[in-house]
Amino acid sequence: MHLYMHDRGHDLSRHRRKTMEFKPYCRKVHYYETDKMGITHHSNYIRWMEEARIDFLEQLGWGFDRLEALGLLSPVLSVNCCYQESTRFRDEVCIRVAVREFRGVKLFLEYEMTNAKNGHQVLTGTTQHCFLDTSFRPVRLKKEFPELNEILCRLAKDRAEGRNLE
Repeated sequence: MHLYMHDRGHDLSRHRRKTMEFKPYCRKVHYYETDKMGITHHSNYIRWMEEARIDFLEQLGWGFDRLEALGLLSPVLSVNCCYQESTRFRDEVCIRVAVREFRGVKLFLEYEMTNAKNGHQVLTGTTQHCFLDTSFRPVRLKKEFPELNEILCRLAKDRAEGRNLE
């Protein structure tokens, strides 16, 4: 996954751009996450999507600590999952996150989970988010957080052109 970044920061508009690589978020299935059949309980995949989203934002330089310190909230509006293959205790799951679409206030992310052991896809999913201030009023990133807005717009454009989930 790529993002074009400025050499000394995140200014995308005034300087030469370079490619930033995003690492997938990987984690092992814990025993307590499995059910009586020995497979991962379906609810855990949604938790893992959140873990991967947090990691993705940190890689962007906009982790939850920074967002919350700036008074910016990003609640989940919807979650969609398509389960394709079960995982089991000690399997390692790797999750790629991409910006599917960004509409200024609403952000749509997509997830692709694979089993590191065999490379099989285990889940595809999406989440929808919005941006709010601490009074729960919508925030227009373009006006109030132009740097984050520009990054998300670039990632959405890259995704639309097929460049950000590999």
